[in-house]
Amino acid sequence: MAAAPLAAMPTAALAKGAKHIPLGLELYSVRDELQKDLMGTVRGVAEMGYQCVEFYSPYFDWTPDYAKQVRKELDDLKIHCYSTHNGLESFKPEGVSKAMELNKILGTRYIVLAHPGEVKTLDDWKRVAETLNKANATMQKQGLHAGYHNHQLEWKPVDGQKPIELLRETLDKSIMLQLDVGTCLEMGNDPVAWIEKNPGRIRCIHVKDWSPEKGYRVLTGEGVAPWKKIFAAAESVGGIEYYLIEQEGSDYPEMETVKRCLAEIRKLHA
Repeated sequence: MAAAPLAAMPTAALAKGAKHIPLGLELYSVRDELQKDLMGTVRGVAEMGYQCVEFYSPYFDWTPDYAKQVRKELDDLKIHCYSTHNGLESFKPEGVSKAMELNKILGTRYIVLAHPGEVKTLDDWKRVAETLNKANATMQKQGLHAGYHNHQLEWKPVDGQKPIELLRETLDKSIMLQLDVGTCLEMGNDPVAWIEKNPGRIRCIHVKDWSPEKGYRVLTGEGVAPWKKIFAAAESVGGIEYYLIEQEGSDYPEMETVKRCLAEIRKLHA
């Protein structure tokens, strides 16, 4: 699918050759609203100007018929679902077929592992990488790819090695490294350096801010993330295809939170 142009991007930025990267929403950000009314919530975020959405793990319980209803809604709203967030079941032999079926209906590119499960040793992490590599080989036959989303755990050294480094070295290069900026910052790491270290592999970024005082309960732009530098690195070397705003919560209701974040990210990106 062709990427939709960035809404409301200033003419001056376009004249300078700025890339048109869709701005989307990880729907975990509006999880309470989504649970009450999925279709209505998706319509609401589309009306705000979001260009894509990412469904998270409960989608795996959908039937193919319901996934088709969701896809029709997305098409009617002219927004996309480029990836989904998944548990390990989507990557194991008994679950990968269902994950692929649902994701093909939704029109996604990436089936992303959101959490590795119980891992304590480097051998555990190696098994996670092996599971992803095997699933990715199966997914590629259907025009899909696996992805990996980092949280705090991946940045904590195990026997002197950060699991995130082990993953970047052992995962197939076609597997997307989806960068969660907030957790990267919380663990004392530099997201810009990470992007530059992994050219072409940071195809999606979770735009989540963090501050020492309020943790993740800050709006985009209110934390310590150097967003302009992050966007520059992502678009020059990272291989970014789309951005996803993610919020753990704020002082505002969910829908108001993501509306404010979208407005701010447009300013920061431009």
